[in-house]
Amino acid sequence: MSRPSSDYCALHPIPAVRAIISDTQGRVLLLRRANTAFGDGAWCLPGGKVDCGQSAEEALAVELAEELSVRLERAAYLYSQDSPPDRTDGPHFLNLYFLCRVSGTIQLNEESSAQAWAGPAELAAYAVVFGHDEAIRRYFAEHAQPSGLNSSNLV
Repeated sequence: MSRPSSDYCALHPIPAVRAIISDTQGRVLLLRRANTAFGDGAWCLPGGKVDCGQSAEEALAVELAEELSVRLERAAYLYSQDSPPDRTDGPHFLNLYFLCRVSGTIQLNEESSAQAWAGPAELAAYAVVFGHDEAIRRYFAEHAQPSGLNSSNLV
């Protein structure tokens, strides 16, 4: 399969995968960004860019292994979100959100300085960037019910 040129990828919205990982209490994993020009010190979901020629599922597995040192067990596509740049030199992302079940012990890489688990009541206490807060609120509204879809009952 031939891959698009890097010029093509740089001139168009960048597809990115975002992992919603919930614990048994229904809280969602957040990461505090570090060592980055965009959103340094703010909170976001785990994930990253889909490289040209890579599937979304492949990118999700790679990003979770790199950022958290965990293995992706299952992923269910939830929804997408357009995220235009918030400044003139910023990237334009098309976020693809997945509910994920992972295995392993979370160990953060240099892209994150902390982790937190936030439920609906705690989310406002975190400065969540890139529109991820909207996506998390949508997840809580649509899926995080006692009988709803979460990381533990993902099949």
